[in-house]
Amino acid sequence: MNKEEIVKRHRPGGLIGWFAVSVCVLAAGACNRQPTAEPKQDNAVSRAAEDKTQQHASDVARLNERVTELDKKFADKSQELASGTRTATPGLREETTEDVKNVKEAVKDLGTTTEQNWWDRHERAMTRTADDIEADVRRLSGNKVEPAAAGPTGTTGTGNGGTAAFTSSRDAFVASLHARAEAMEKSLDNVKASGPRKSELDDTRARVKKLEEDIDKLRSASADDWWDLSKARVTDYVDRVESSVARLDDNKAPR
Repeated sequence: MNKEEIVKRHRPGGLIGWFAVSVCVLAAGACNRQPTAEPKQDNAVSRAAEDKTQQHASDVARLNERVTELDKKFADKSQELASGTRTATPGLREETTEDVKNVKEAVKDLGTTTEQNWWDRHERAMTRTADDIEADVRRLSGNKVEPAAAGPTGTTGTGNGGTAAFTSSRDAFVASLHARAEAMEKSLDNVKASGPRKSELDDTRARVKKLEEDIDKLRSASADDWWDLSKARVTDYVDRVESSVARLDDNKAPR
């Protein structure tokens, strides 16, 4: 067999073998490649979280705008009181001045409120509000505020340990705060006042009533409501301070 015949005989087989091996290699590679799944669900979760973050930032921005306007109104009212044409009790002026300062901090804190820290902040804020109101109630009524026993609270730091822990913490806190609010309301029942002191009394009664409303809302709240509750608390605070500022010039100065 000459050289040419040998080449003719083996060439087709070689080509076919090479082609078959190539096909197998390509097929094996195709089989080993897993289809890439598009992370549609992850993207949706990410977008939802981003939307919430943007909404929270927008809520805080609107409250900051209101606080800026409130600060201007308070400056105008303070100037009017300084002129002597209008008057307010020292207690109301001091309380409103403190509130205007604190409401700015409340809005600032809302901007850093998270699902992890909201309950401790919420509890502290409501307790501080109750303390401030109770001090005014004692001063106006001359009576000691003595709430009925509501059992131990023991709530600080327990609101983030699951649904059962939050519910227990919430219920204990609500019971304690409700007893305090009832005692404040009772202390103010027979208090009479006129002129600037009546404006202060009306302001204090409105604060007690608002505290009771907030307590009622908290009774059925869940941990998932953390942003709505936090935003509502700060928004209500801005509303109340606006009302207090508006009442500063309710009374004309005596001539």
